[in-house]
Amino acid sequence: MDTNGKYYYSIGEVAAMFGVNTSMIRYWEKEFDVLRPRKSKKGNRLFTERDVRYVHVIYQLLKVKGYTLAGAKQALKERFSDYEERVILLETFDKTRNFLLDLDKALAERQKKTEKK
Repeated sequence: MDTNGKYYYSIGEVAAMFGVNTSMIRYWEKEFDVLRPRKSKKGNRLFTERDVRYVHVIYQLLKVKGYTLAGAKQALKERFSDYEERVILLETFDKTRNFLLDLDKALAERQKKTEKK
């Protein structure tokens, strides 16, 4: 998941980050109290980076770990900060991994150019 430092994300952008339908995001919004995106004057949802992190926590519990809806709600009530911390670590790992992959690609291209000379 890459947020690129934007202030707000549309529901479509958030759904695309996690490979789910927008209806799933709306459903999670109804089911999980922590997920409360702002709404524009038109009623469009505006997700902050923190909202996206909440979606990531919910996604991890439901889709990755296979929790039931009730189990995920209970887990969030009991240990939300633990799960949020894990998601932050996952996001940091992903960003670091992507940076290293990009760096490796750039170094490989540079080496090819040097070998041609």
